[in-house]
Amino acid sequence: MAFTALFVSLALLGNIANGASTARRATCPDGKNSAKNVECCALFPVLEDIQTNMFGDSGCADAAHAALRVAFHDSIGFSTTDANKGTGADGSIFIFGETELHYEANLGIADAFNLEAPFIARNNISVADFIQFAATISLTKCPGVAQPPFLFGRVDATAPAPEGTVPEPFQSAADILARMADAGLSPADTVALLASHSIAGADDIDPDASGVPFDSTPSLFDTQFFLEILLNGTIPGPNQGQASSPIRGELRLQSDFVIAHDDATACIWQGLVNNQQAMAQAFQQSFLKMGILGQDATKLVDCSDVIPAPPALTPIQAQAFFPPQLNINDVQQSCQSATFPNLPTAPGAVVSVPSIVQDPLTDGLCQDDGTDCVFPSA
Repeated sequence: MAFTALFVSLALLGNIANGASTARRATCPDGKNSAKNVECCALFPVLEDIQTNMFGDSGCADAAHAALRVAFHDSIGFSTTDANKGTGADGSIFIFGETELHYEANLGIADAFNLEAPFIARNNISVADFIQFAATISLTKCPGVAQPPFLFGRVDATAPAPEGTVPEPFQSAADILARMADAGLSPADTVALLASHSIAGADDIDPDASGVPFDSTPSLFDTQFFLEILLNGTIPGPNQGQASSPIRGELRLQSDFVIAHDDATACIWQGLVNNQQAMAQAFQQSFLKMGILGQDATKLVDCSDVIPAPPALTPIQAQAFFPPQLNINDVQQSCQSATFPNLPTAPGAVVSVPSIVQDPLTDGLCQDDGTDCVFPSA
């Protein structure tokens, strides 16, 4: 199953690169949309609902971040060696929310449930598809993302994934990479997927703060995250799963730090610093691969042409930079086989990174312990 998913995802990305989406299109029943595959017409009203009522004009902000995070937490409940570890990108995290959201590693996913549950209840697609579709649309709100593909037709879970499938921020690099490998994801996939932390923040690591960014540009899908994880940490991180950060107002996950410095991943990590195209393309491929874990990829329909185009970064935005008052001497380099990129330092005084404003749609009845995480009536 994992190898099939890989081959299908690579073939799909090849089709996108070669312009296959310009093939003859079917007119949808609504008379205003068209799609390469007629099955994809079912997604247009869902897209309109998400665009208008879930994300609105908020851009690459808290709602988009929440939708993206839950896609990983749902998908990773899968194993290539143990059928008892879940069925992957199957919607189980919401379908069995009162079970899975009780797991420690899923702390904070209640925000995504509160955000998405009303939309799932009123749209006629599987929960599994909705989670991945909303995450894909969330990416199009963030400048710098490569055009996201989307496959449609996932089958919903019939049982919850067990506890222990989601890597925790306090785990070692070896444990995290082993869990990812067991799900069918390589060290390169792991690093690529962590690009999502360039548009993310922590709500639950520090009990006294929410929306604490992982880098200084949380509304841009850029390589700044990969640089800033490599800077010497000078501001203590006293909580479990937290490492010292280099910039005030920024939170560094211990898991990001150990992956950035592990022998298996350090050079992959450093290779993405100031390499926007490589980062975006690596994430595009690994995100597609992640989003079909556990599903029969040969039965899914390519609906990539339904997905809007994300905004591009300006050349200035795509340029990684040392934060004010920092330079190459502040880099904690672990990849010794490659020269570190020559980067400018941003002018001005040291600043504190502002928190990400929390979206009110992430508030609701669903609690962090899984209590009241049930779908409303349509």
